[in-house]
Amino acid sequence: MSSGLLIVDIQNDYFTGGAMELVDMEAAAERAATLLAALRDAGAPVIHVQHLAARPDATFFLPGTPGAEIHESVTPRAEEVVVRKHYPNSFRDTPLLDQVQAAGLDHLLICGAMSHMCIDATTRAAFDLGLRCTVVSDACATRDLAFNGETVPARAVHAAFMAALAVPYARVVTTSEAVASAN
Repeated sequence: MSSGLLIVDIQNDYFTGGAMELVDMEAAAERAATLLAALRDAGAPVIHVQHLAARPDATFFLPGTPGAEIHESVTPRAEEVVVRKHYPNSFRDTPLLDQVQAAGLDHLLICGAMSHMCIDATTRAAFDLGLRCTVVSDACATRDLAFNGETVPARAVHAAFMAALAVPYARVVTTSEAVASAN
């Protein structure tokens, strides 16, 4: 068994000018691209996840729009798998587990967006399916949230979710740590 890279929802709508801008998405995507290059160089399998909205009231990731497209910084190569999903959990009603098993993976390096939603749901699901997970924290992004009239800054949202995933769901590392262990 081996390790592979899972890039979740690095799509145009999350970038500046998109329908659901995230805080520091450009920096997270740049780190994801660095990680992607290192894993490609190491010959590791890469799986891209693309969220396509299925809810009638959806405002972003609308199928057929430029915002739903995977961002150019992490463009999939022809030989790389792209899994399309409609829920935060990348495994729900998708062939992702089959793809992971077909590639012989027992460990996933996970990066992308949003930290508090799809990264969290996908990592927990992967763990529950018996996979080892490493979340590359600085290659993930999120946004400010509100609760009970209080705004929770993206930095705090991200930190809380990384802390919650750190035990027992995943190792949480930086891009430089992930790249160093990939080589």
